[in-house]
Amino acid sequence: MLSSHDVDALTEKSREKSEEKSEARSRASRPSPGPGAQGVVLDGVTLAVADVVRLADGAARPEAAADALRRVERAWHTARELAASGRVYGRSTGVGANRNEAVPTEAAAGHGLRLLRSHAGAIGDPLPDREVRAMLAVRANQLLAGGAGLRPTVVTALCEALGAGAQPVVNEFGSVGTGDIAALAQVGLALAGEHPWRGGPAPEPQPLDNNDALALISSNALTLGQAALALDELRRLISAAETVGALSLLAVDGSYEAYAEPVHAARPHPGSRATAARMRALLGAPARPTPPLGRIQDPYGFRCLPQIHGPAHDAADALEAVLAIEVNAAAENPLISPDDLAAYHHGGFYLAQLALALDHFRLSVTQVARLSTSRLSALNEPAYTRLKPFLADAEAASSGVMILEYAAGAALGDLRAFAAPASLGHAVLSRGVEEQASFASLAARQTLRIGGALRLVVGCELVAAIRALRQRGLRPDPELPVGRAYALADAVLDEDVTDRPLTDDVDRAAALLDRFKDVDV
Repeated sequence: MLSSHDVDALTEKSREKSEEKSEARSRASRPSPGPGAQGVVLDGVTLAVADVVRLADGAARPEAAADALRRVERAWHTARELAASGRVYGRSTGVGANRNEAVPTEAAAGHGLRLLRSHAGAIGDPLPDREVRAMLAVRANQLLAGGAGLRPTVVTALCEALGAGAQPVVNEFGSVGTGDIAALAQVGLALAGEHPWRGGPAPEPQPLDNNDALALISSNALTLGQAALALDELRRLISAAETVGALSLLAVDGSYEAYAEPVHAARPHPGSRATAARMRALLGAPARPTPPLGRIQDPYGFRCLPQIHGPAHDAADALEAVLAIEVNAAAENPLISPDDLAAYHHGGFYLAQLALALDHFRLSVTQVARLSTSRLSALNEPAYTRLKPFLADAEAASSGVMILEYAAGAALGDLRAFAAPASLGHAVLSRGVEEQASFASLAARQTLRIGGALRLVVGCELVAAIRALRQRGLRPDPELPVGRAYALADAVLDEDVTDRPLTDDVDRAAALLDRFKDVDV
């Protein structure tokens, strides 16, 4: 029995470990673009998801394209002319149900700041710096598309903040998928010098007026930035799950037949066919593998991997295609068109495409996680491994990795909850004038959150797969990708097979998944 001194020591050790993890996460979120950091050109046309991630991570510096800045300036002059001579929503009128309320000329200068102050009411916890930086990157690029009609110095200030590692404090909740107006109003007040920054030095305060406020906040930049970060992480984890699946296949003497090229040529869904090809490459299998002499076919966890991972890759591609349009879109309402001296009022800010793409993607990722738990069950079964149940040691009735099935199942439960379609939400706002909402903002947050659950599920499988391979004395060919993955895991995971807590093992395995990209094919 543990003494009170032992309990205190263990508690202190647990607390220190928790603090170390918290500090590591904090360090990971801090941008540090060094003087040699590569630049990302923001031109309102070509920004990619990978660029958003690099800017969010501080791995690159933004560079506003000169021709795009000229577009911004031209639209700004056009917007000022239109607002001075006619009714333009949000510039010479109120917003929402106040759209028919005119702003007197003598009040126009202060209208912008009042709008920002009234809308900067986001609530909840402050967002991680990385998510705020992703939002700044997306918004700067969208503004460079030239349809917002706000002063050009706002764009340069956003780029300056990104380059310096500065970001405003932005709270989590305030959007229903028809514009991240609360979060972006906080950015606007920060640009005006009325809201706190953190990180690097803040840019010089901007003189925002009635022609700048709505033009800045009429965007879904936060939702888009969060979606880009989630997509980047989940793509890596889906691929890592395939590598872990290959290790598990070797541990149970599985067949390569399910990945044969003729199988997938006969049913040529792009994602499934590409996944089967990747599995063959990971394992060093030929296009037409020879059927095994043992069992006729494997459990679904191995046999259906291309049919389940394939749709996840297809859903990721579809989501990236939507994001590629949105992060480069001039979707502000109204859209300022210098070519015909017009301000077009529209609903281009409504993110139905993104909400649906995110919902579809999360549902497909849930299938990937479920398949991992299926393989974990197979690794616990002597009929497949020819080892003791639960990969236990030689002691009588040892439990081995039994608890990993429960832990993975619990994490999968969270993942299933986050996979619920956000696009089913509904809201009627602003005195009934805005009677629909996409809830893409919720979909993006849910997609960010499933990464941690998926990481833990696959981490549980990896711990079991490596233990099974070790107990069977099987070491994959180090020249193959699956062999390189084994070597990485073998160097990190504890070899002790006695009954003991496996929390640290799963933590190490979950963290290791990001490194599997280094063994990729």
